[in-house]
Amino acid sequence: VTLIGWVNRKRDHGGLTFIDLRDRFGLTQIVIRPERKAVMELVPQLKQEYVITISGKVKKRPPEMVNPDLLTGEIEIEAEKLNIVNQSLLPPFVVEEDVKALEELRLKYRYLDLRRKTMLRHFITRNVVIQSVRTYLAERHFLEVETPILAKTTPEGARDFIVPSRMEKGKFYALAQSPQIYKQILMIAGFDRYYQFAKCLRDEDMRGNRQPEHTQIDIEMSFVSEEDIYSLTEGMIQQIFNDALGMRIETPFLRISYAQSMEYYGTDKPDMRIPIKIDDYTTAAQTGSFKVFNENPVIKGIKIAQTFSRSEIGNLEKIVQKAGAPGFLWLAKQDGYRGTFVKYFETLDVFNVSDGETLFLIAGENARVSTSLAELRKELGKPFIKKNDFQCVWVTAFPLFEWDEDKHNWNATHHIFTMPQEPDIDTFSNNPGTIIGKLYDLVINGEEIASGSIRNHQADVQKALLKLIGLTDKQIDDRFGYLLTALQYGAPPHGGIAPGIERLCMVLEGLDNIRDVIAFPKTLTGKGLLEGTPSTIEEKQLKELNLEINKDTIKKEE
Repeated sequence: VTLIGWVNRKRDHGGLTFIDLRDRFGLTQIVIRPERKAVMELVPQLKQEYVITISGKVKKRPPEMVNPDLLTGEIEIEAEKLNIVNQSLLPPFVVEEDVKALEELRLKYRYLDLRRKTMLRHFITRNVVIQSVRTYLAERHFLEVETPILAKTTPEGARDFIVPSRMEKGKFYALAQSPQIYKQILMIAGFDRYYQFAKCLRDEDMRGNRQPEHTQIDIEMSFVSEEDIYSLTEGMIQQIFNDALGMRIETPFLRISYAQSMEYYGTDKPDMRIPIKIDDYTTAAQTGSFKVFNENPVIKGIKIAQTFSRSEIGNLEKIVQKAGAPGFLWLAKQDGYRGTFVKYFETLDVFNVSDGETLFLIAGENARVSTSLAELRKELGKPFIKKNDFQCVWVTAFPLFEWDEDKHNWNATHHIFTMPQEPDIDTFSNNPGTIIGKLYDLVINGEEIASGSIRNHQADVQKALLKLIGLTDKQIDDRFGYLLTALQYGAPPHGGIAPGIERLCMVLEGLDNIRDVIAFPKTLTGKGLLEGTPSTIEEKQLKELNLEINKDTIKKEE
């Protein structure tokens, strides 16, 4: 056989030289015997990451040398010929599974980081997901249609990446944040069932696991209800898990409303592997004389069948403080009660705490209380999380609008093209905060995997919703006139969903970092460390685009 790959490791043992040769499929052990003089002469030159070709015979390893951790662990190649195809500089870090390098260094030398078996596996999984989706949707007569990346700017949502036009001086494109309007127009055109693997670009703050660009499985269908979307998506997720992991996900998925999700879990992305709920203790807590309870509108808590040491309680309190709460109160029962508010109550039975249980309470405004308890629930739930346990849940019936205190106007919680559950213009325009949309998110293990909705197919309803977020008739016409016009030409009822490839692969691979499933990701500050982006452009290019850089502003920011 002849193999070509990279030198992963070289070692001498009793006159023999062993080389671990790495390629896409893993490691193969090469044995070089001293009698192969032409081969042995090249051995001293071999260093890590050199590209070499080896020709030789496949031999069974001695029983004591078998490596069960390798795909090729039962065989080795006895080298007869060796050729150095290319040399390598000394790598800035060792290419190994348990990599020691900081992430910044790994991103700068991404081509080395991607040589690791673990990283390769992530992208094999990603490829399986894409092929699985294509097959599943093709069997159901979906058309794969690409829509423009250069689109019209819509400043109502996340910030756009702006692209100046060279031909139309002073005018700009925006890189598409999603194919939303284009896919709706495809439905109006009669395409009926559409999908694409859409690159989405948003100039937003990259906290946590966000990236300026991501890929989504963009799906849209005509003449459908929410039930049709649920059924299609559940079947697709089931197929993906079967193809990628060889396991079956049970359907139908659990469904809860947004209101229920916030009440019981404090988040719209609940991890259903954790069997802990948030309960309201306001009535019970205000039966005593504890000032903190009596002066706050909401007291909610989490009860768990476990007791904690003082230091453990201190560490848990830091978690809720980081989430925005000033702290928590607690009550434990173990041979009697102990806690922070025992002396303020004639009876503590109102809290219904049993022996061996601890109750954590937070008092304050409802939103902050719920958010803080959600973080506490995640921490307390860690012991319940098992490998290869995947819990899927639909979160439905989101409010269509939320009030922006800073800007003093209404914003769409998801996007403005969603059909209200009760599309009566006269009714919903009076109180936007009460409008519930035909919105749904798919959450797996606490990660929002997909978001979707039934869209507006009536131009008058769509225009009324755009007015609710403060747009004038002229702004509506300038930004969305082409959609409103299209909706007046027999638009069918339609809806869709868009699972994110990266988040789905994160869940499948059991990862916490979205950058591990993107070949060339950006840092949290939006930098591409490999290629050095963003970068400056030449003065000639600026003139062609009729642009000028305000250097004074740049100096001030620096």
